[in-house]
Amino acid sequence: MSLEQNELDLIAGYDAEKRFDYLISRVVETGELWILTDQQGSVMLNTDDEDCVPVWPELEFAEQWATGEWSDCEAMPITLKQWNHRWTPGLEEDGFAVIVFPLPGEGDDENGLVVWPEELDMMLTKEVKRSRKK
Repeated sequence: MSLEQNELDLIAGYDAEKRFDYLISRVVETGELWILTDQQGSVMLNTDDEDCVPVWPELEFAEQWATGEWSDCEAMPITLKQWNHRWTPGLEEDGFAVIVFPLPGEGDDENGLVVWPEELDMMLTKEVKRSRKK
């Protein structure tokens, strides 16, 4: 299900913390999150301290990054099961962090939260359990 432009604009106006919360609930709802890939694999972003894999809750947000130097990249869905069983252990083993739902732009509001893979995994698992109780 794709989002309407007004929904995309509203969500893009969230601060990094609220975008993180949105990603958690949306990934549990849809069963997938999105990354960007190129010929070498998953796109990486560098913060001052960490090498990170960026993740998004929606195809449209991932595609917003696929411009300029990223124009050769394609958005790829990762199922929640794949994330839990393959991506989290692999990222942990390689020492990579995850940058959650960054937005294109230069300001601090566009930066996503940087978390460790196991932290993101824990939050997703917690939300899955919570959603099942409803």
